[in-house]
Amino acid sequence: MNFLLSIGFVLCWSSGFIGAKLGAGSASAVTILMWRFLPLAVILLVVATVSRTSWRGLAVRDVARQAMIGVLSQSGYLLTVYYAIQLGVSSGTTALIDGVQPLVAGALAGPLLRQHISRKQVLGLCLGVSGVAIVTLADAAVGTGEAWWAYLIPFLGMFSLVAATFLESRSCARVAPTVSMTVHCGASAVIFTALAVSAGAAKPPMELSFWVAITWLVALSTFGGYGLYWLILRRSGVTKVNTLMFLMAPVTAVWGALVFGEPFGPQTALGLAVGLAAVVIVYRGDTSSTRVRARDMDTNEPARPAKTAPDVSAS
Repeated sequence: MNFLLSIGFVLCWSSGFIGAKLGAGSASAVTILMWRFLPLAVILLVVATVSRTSWRGLAVRDVARQAMIGVLSQSGYLLTVYYAIQLGVSSGTTALIDGVQPLVAGALAGPLLRQHISRKQVLGLCLGVSGVAIVTLADAAVGTGEAWWAYLIPFLGMFSLVAATFLESRSCARVAPTVSMTVHCGASAVIFTALAVSAGAAKPPMELSFWVAITWLVALSTFGGYGLYWLILRRSGVTKVNTLMFLMAPVTAVWGALVFGEPFGPQTALGLAVGLAAVVIVYRGDTSSTRVRARDMDTNEPARPAKTAPDVSAS
């Protein structure tokens, strides 16, 4: 079951980059994001009003914290991703930059959260950054006309995810996935609606491609990708989600090549291979579980759960 959930998560999450490009041809980024989240937030709020069980015991500050996490992990992240794709950055490159987030979170977990980072994990971080550089240079060399600074925009979204990661890691309250999704989507709907109205871009186009993109994003990316993220996180833990996040780049690059004919040359393949190697090294370099098992064998005392670098992402 976990294997099937992992496959579904990778396919649904990576579909968000494709859905963003599907809608980019008919509307601006804020228009797409407004109509992706506004109807969804209304539906989730109605469901929350009918079923109040999951909301019992939550303090106002817990809801406010979830709203801030939603702003960082959805609003800040998605706006930069959509804007970069709208400027011409390929979906595969955007996904790969996004995929570096777990490595950056792992590197910062040591100094910020006092969590152990092994030498292998540091090597994995360096390889992950190298993979991003290789694919980004390959994408830029195609010469499709986008500005050089467009490639910096996805990094802003990635750091927004990192900020959400550490905010979530300091949360003591256990919030049900349905509650967190409702708060996150509600906060995003407010922000994107305000941005679209202020920019005069609130009116949706009547083109069929726009509504196909919206349906794609809500069904696959939000309910599929975002929903499965929280489910796998609770069932299998952070390490599993972190590992799966690094598979988004190659899967999205294949999607982009098949759906949009985006370039997928030897340099792109090399960069993706380097990125996947970083996943393996980081995963095997996490010695916390080994230390816990060894402690279980050497002592009669129950082992305390090992700390891992947290991750919060949204597609």
